[in-house]
Formats: sequence, structure tokens, C-alpha cells
Amino acid sequence: MQIGPYQLKNRLIVAPMAGVTDRPFRMLCKQMGAGMAVSEMITANKALWTTPKTLRRANHEGEVEPIVVQIAGGEPQMLADAARLNVEHGAQIIDINMGCPAKKVCNVAAGSALLRDLANVGRILEQVVQAVDVPVTLKTRTGWSSDVKTALQVARMAEDAGIAALALHGRTREDMYRGAAEYDTIAEVKQAIRIPVMANGDIDSPQKAKYVLDYTGADAIMIGRAAQGRPWIFREIQHYLDSGEILPPPRIADIGAVMQAHLTELYDFYGEYSGCRIARKHIAWYTKGLRGSNDFRQAMYRLESTAEQQVAVADYFTWLAEHSERLEYLADSVAEADAVAD
Repeated sequence: MQIGPYQLKNRLIVAPMAGVTDRPFRMLCKQMGAGMAVSEMITANKALWTTPKTLRRANHEGEVEPIVVQIAGGEPQMLADAARLNVEHGAQIIDINMGCPAKKVCNVAAGSALLRDLANVGRILEQVVQAVDVPVTLKTRTGWSSDVKTALQVARMAEDAGIAALALHGRTREDMYRGAAEYDTIAEVKQAIRIPVMANGDIDSPQKAKYVLDYTGADAIMIGRAAQGRPWIFREIQHYLDSGEILPPPRIADIGAVMQAHLTELYDFYGEYSGCRIARKHIAWYTKGLRGSNDFRQAMYRLESTAEQQVAVADYFTWLAEHSERLEYLADSVAEADAVAD
């Protein structure tokens, strides 16, 4: 998989996710086998460029190349300016968001709302590509709704504008994240254009990854929600693609160490107060479906310091290791965990 001058080590990409793909998470996924990770989206609104949140999202210190920054907005010149600024701050690839289905993004005519105005899509693609001397990629959906599927038109426009690669989620904006992703549109787009295509949507296991690659002919796959609390999914997928074998579940002691290192990075990145609170969702994802996880999470949510969190996580994983050497996901706990997460 190659994007511009960057030869990736494999075909496994971390999807951009607001509130998730911060620098600690991107670095962890790369350590766990991802070939590339895309940042949380950074607004093209100049008024917000100097806010703590935007500055933190633009922090790539120590991150393994290539540095990929996703920008979001609906006005071509603002997006072009945002692309230039992020390149000045270290971005090596710029990704344009035309896929986010969130109301607060679509209500300002950004994200997947752009798919209702293909003329503006064309202007954005051309101006952003012309604004920077690094590769520009595009992430989008199959269309605004089942009645308005524009993926093929957008893909051809992207190729003509000089977009270096296209990531396509197999749902419309109307679908949000409901139902099952469909891959026929991705396969059709792959056949129609020459630039690399990344397939996205519902890829949650090594077997599903191979199926999607084979079915769509995509050059790479992009994984989002399935990596939450399971960043080792990338090495599991790569091993399966290489050998056809499923790796055994990871050792509890190993994942306990991974979690503690991730928590330390989060605390260092966000500070004591925010770090403690942001870590809660990651701890919940890591422990979802494990033995006794509901009781553990309910107690963990009440902890107010990072030191208490780390002790609680260490104690919980020590307790898990008394029951099994490797992670065991229990059917009754999965439903319990889902209810808590929702």
C-alpha cells in the first residue's frame, strides 16, 4: 500500500474517530501492527485553531510516520488554509472528511453533508490538493441516503482532482452506523478508478478483514470501532492474512501491561483531571465482555485520580489472571457490557 511517497508496511489503517484517535491511541495502534493511523478531525474554522482541543489534536510529537491529519469543513478556501497550516505543523498526508454523519458536523455543511453538493465537493478537492505539496486523501461514504448514492461520482472527481487515495465507508449518511455495511459499492468504485481504495465498515475480525479485501479488491482496509479496547486486532489480522492462522487470545498479563502503558500515555498527554476521565472509556472498552467486568467498571467510574485508576486496573487484571492465562470473553458478560456502554 503506497500513498504518494509513503510505502506503508501493510494494508491495515486506523480510521479517524473523534474522541478516540488521539496521539496516544494512534501510536499504540501502530505499535500493534497498523500501517497507518489517521488523526481525529481538525476543524477548518480559523477561530478554533488556537483552542486547547485543536492544538492537542495537532500534536504529533514522537509519532511514527506518516503523520496523517484529517481536516473537516465545508468551505473550500478554509479547508485549503487548514491543509497548509497542518502541513506547516508536521502533517505528511492531509485527509479530507466527507464521511462524518454526526449532526453537529452535518449541520454546518461539513462531513457527509457535503455529499448533497457535488459542485462544492469538486471545489474542495481541487483547492486542497493545489494548496499543499503533500498527498491528499479523502474519506467518504457511499452517499447521503439509499436514494442518493454518489460514491462513484465522488471517486472519479477525487481521482481527477489529484487525490492520492480514497477511503470508503460502506454506509450512507442516512444509515449512520446502523445495519450492516455493504461492500458492493466499494467493489464498484475500486473497479472504476486507479488510485488506491481503502474499504471501511464492520471489519471486526481477521476473517472479516480477508473477506472484505477479497470481495472488494480494495488496496487496504480501514478499521475503527473494532480497535477500541482491542488495538492488537491489527497484528491478529496481519498474522491471518500472512498465514491463514488465527492467533490465540493474548495473555492477560500482556494486555494488562498494554493497558497500563496506554493509561500512562493518556495521563501524560491530557493531565491529571482530563486524563483520568478520558481514560474511563478506554478502560471500559478494554474490559468489555471479560469476567466480572461490569462490577469492575462501576467501581472504576467512581475513581477520581489517575493513581487510583492504575491500581484498580492492576488489581483487576491480577484477579483475571487467577482464572485464566489468556483473555476470555464471556457470552453473558458481553450483553452486560453493551448495556453499560450504551
